[in-house]
Amino acid sequence: MGELKKKYGLFTAICMVVGIVIGSGIFFKAQDVLEETLGNSTLGVLAWIIGGGVMIAVAATFSIMATKYAKVNGVVDYAEATCGKGYAYYIGWFLSVVYYPAMTSVLAWVSARYTIVAVRGVDSLSAEAMFGPECITIAAFYLVLMFFINSIAPKLAGKLQVSTTLIKLVPIVFIALVGTVIGLTNSTLAENFTAVEGSATAEAGLSELFAAVCCTAFAYEGWIIATSINAEIKDAKRNLPIALIVGTGIIVLAYVLYYVGVLGLADTDTLMSKGTTEAFKYFGNTVATIINFLVIVSCLGTLNGLMLGCTRGIYSLAARGEGISPDTFRQIDEKTNMPHNSAIFALLLCGLWFAYFMGGQFFGWFGKYAFDSSELPIITVYPMYIPIIIMFMKKERDLSVARRFVIPILGIVGCCVMVAASIFRHHDTILYYLIVFVAVMALGALFNYLNSKRKMELK
Repeated sequence: MGELKKKYGLFTAICMVVGIVIGSGIFFKAQDVLEETLGNSTLGVLAWIIGGGVMIAVAATFSIMATKYAKVNGVVDYAEATCGKGYAYYIGWFLSVVYYPAMTSVLAWVSARYTIVAVRGVDSLSAEAMFGPECITIAAFYLVLMFFINSIAPKLAGKLQVSTTLIKLVPIVFIALVGTVIGLTNSTLAENFTAVEGSATAEAGLSELFAAVCCTAFAYEGWIIATSINAEIKDAKRNLPIALIVGTGIIVLAYVLYYVGVLGLADTDTLMSKGTTEAFKYFGNTVATIINFLVIVSCLGTLNGLMLGCTRGIYSLAARGEGISPDTFRQIDEKTNMPHNSAIFALLLCGLWFAYFMGGQFFGWFGKYAFDSSELPIITVYPMYIPIIIMFMKKERDLSVARRFVIPILGIVGCCVMVAASIFRHHDTILYYLIVFVAVMALGALFNYLNSKRKMELK
């Protein structure tokens, strides 16, 4: 067993936050936001702002915690320091077994989807192409590729995160600026933001807004994964909080401006029926192809960041003597300074969640009992944050009123908003997800019991 070395600076940490979050979500979920708001552009923009506000509020709360606690895995450290080892274990277990691999598997599919779009064009977005053998093969390749990069060459993974962050901002900034100018010039923006009285757009209200906010959860999620490498960030108590605040601010600005830019390039009916990447065709096939390839880089950058957190998940538990076979998964390879056993197990979990995502969402394997693994695991972490935030406010008496109460309370409100939003969007399928959630947590409790019994026998 060894220790993870300090190898990432402030700039890399900021790129981790921005790069992990910005990627497929803004391209993948922008269409869903339009559909949920019935094409109401104003509500759509508001949904992105509210979703971003939730992210910033919660990230700001955790940035304060980052100045106080730094061990192996950010959010697990915060849970342990505030709520105790028991609660921290279940947070870590959920993140390692459900959250990280579920998100990573979805990102692999999204990356494959946009690869097909870039090669064959937007018109190739048929169900057969998007969920067929070719797409599945490409997604599996991307999963394995990112696994090898993160487990064998972690420094390369960090450099890849920096480079892809800079590259992925190119299409977003381009569409945000050029699309907005074009939309203002040809009145497309004005038309999209003007609801026609009596139309479905005009009928969109609070329930549609909340459902759209839930859609943004996938696009905005991932920043918490950056805390999983706090043991590898130089001067983590200073640099991680800065990275969280600066990074999340950049993300919200980029998303809102991109969404407005897209609305300046095509009418909402077209964007809802064919996807927001249809807006790229405004610039002609050549430019659209280039933008689509940049989108692939963006997706792969996010996938790399997710795999970075995923490979360290089980290790973060094993380092505390918890989870599945701690002695096996706490091992650090001397050459790569990476927990290879943990990484291999993470790849297996990603494969299982990928099979569920494809089977449940597109092949109908589970019928009405299928739930959306791209959103509900993300929503789950928000109520799990609340006890951590409450206990933080109770314990940290040396902080100012703003840092002890105001910001954390805003974080709690943000968590509640996301829970409410999930109810508006997912309805009954939440129950089916909760059954799986309880089963997974019960399995975690079993391993916790076995480890506790083993420790007692060794005394």
